[in-house]
Amino acid sequence: MMQQILKNKKLLSSLLSILIVLSVIGCATKAPISKQQKGVASTNARETKNPGPLDAYVYRPDPHYSYKLVKTEEADNFTIYYINLTSQSWRSPEEVDRPIWTHWLTIVVPKKVKYSSALLIISGGRISDEPPTSSSPLLRKVAKDVQTVVAEIRQIPNEPLVFANDNDRKRTEDGIIAYNWDKYLKTGDPEWLTRMPMTKAVVRAMDTVQEFCASKEGGKVKVNEFVVAGASKRGWTTWTTTIVDKRVVACVPMVIDLLNLVPSFKHHYAVYGGWAPAINDYVEMNIMDWLVTPEFAAMLKIVDPYSYLNRLTMPKFLINSAGDEFFLPDSWKFYLKDLPAPTYIRYVPNTGHGLKPEVVDSVSAFYKAIVMKKPLPQYSWEFPDDCTIVVKTKDKPSKVTLWEATNPEARDFRLNVLGKAYQAKDLTEQEKGVYIGKVSPPEKGWKAYLIEMTFPGPDNTSFTFTTPVRIVPDIEPYKYEPPAELPKGFLSK
Repeated sequence: MMQQILKNKKLLSSLLSILIVLSVIGCATKAPISKQQKGVASTNARETKNPGPLDAYVYRPDPHYSYKLVKTEEADNFTIYYINLTSQSWRSPEEVDRPIWTHWLTIVVPKKVKYSSALLIISGGRISDEPPTSSSPLLRKVAKDVQTVVAEIRQIPNEPLVFANDNDRKRTEDGIIAYNWDKYLKTGDPEWLTRMPMTKAVVRAMDTVQEFCASKEGGKVKVNEFVVAGASKRGWTTWTTTIVDKRVVACVPMVIDLLNLVPSFKHHYAVYGGWAPAINDYVEMNIMDWLVTPEFAAMLKIVDPYSYLNRLTMPKFLINSAGDEFFLPDSWKFYLKDLPAPTYIRYVPNTGHGLKPEVVDSVSAFYKAIVMKKPLPQYSWEFPDDCTIVVKTKDKPSKVTLWEATNPEARDFRLNVLGKAYQAKDLTEQEKGVYIGKVSPPEKGWKAYLIEMTFPGPDNTSFTFTTPVRIVPDIEPYKYEPPAELPKGFLSK
């Protein structure tokens, strides 16, 4: 099981590397042509009556922000720029071995730019002094097809990191985040939260895309707004970037199905009777013991997207796995109804945390619709009883599918536990715009089901959206109980 989890975590180290093999064909490389340049930090804070620590950190000027063009590649339809970006200084050298955060920022600029929007992909990966050897085919495809600038920022977060008094452990991914949650819960210093520098780095990437593209060497291209996408930890950062920056006009957070985190994780425990191996980094740091403390509530006011619902009025496309190792497939019930419209979702059957390559098409179609200001499909859903989903559509779908999976032993639909258990059944229209999916209750155990809809999109693309996942019977086999003695932090010492 752990091998599968580690495999999927590696797949998500870069959003695009889970989807497509990186390659570049038919490009001519130019020598570096730029010196290190001080960047001009933007002041594009999203208007709010209650700015908080996240806003303050992201928009505080940092003299370390700079960038340098290192490599350029020319192709028939686009130019690819590889930029070394220094986004900030985070914490001190006495606290962490690499306080200066650096990233590789890839910018693909089509020869003919038709729109002033840009797609920004947030990716992971280890710190490297060498530029990427290639750009993603997705970046080039979207740049060519939509005729916009497309960019990817890597090394979100910077990793590995070694913290003082941590036995020289090289921490990555959730290991970094869990360690810094512990620091915040004990000290109350919000700048320990890794979401702070992760978000600031993406905002600096948007600044760099705008400034560089507007320059002579960047082609004098205007970029006014962004659609931001990322997966897992980068999906969470997609949310927080959208929250703080008004240039983000739409977002695509992927496999980060945990908004309203406390009830979501109580449900997690009550379903599994413990914590899934995927969140071992947090268990190891005793983070789960803090769930019902005032310190944890204070932290979530800063980092949980659910705390910023009034800022999330732009189009949102949430792509999740129906077999995720981290999150339960019905985590949506703790937040989805509270998200402002328009919100679209897709739960992908028979996938784990790494999703499937075909989600690329969904992202591309959604982005194209936003850029071209094309209307998105209109549909609604309801559960009239435990075993029925009714979907009503204003736009005619090209295909509607009912997916269902049964686990006779446990309320557990993780891919690495149950395998590819979801089975598909085509649905037909019952009356105009109405599709009904019915399942029989399981003789033993639990059943998960959802309806998937495919709609025609702009320029021969297609949208794939779904209803949420329903679990029947909706019974938690265990009960969450907080520790008898709660930990003491900065609010309860």
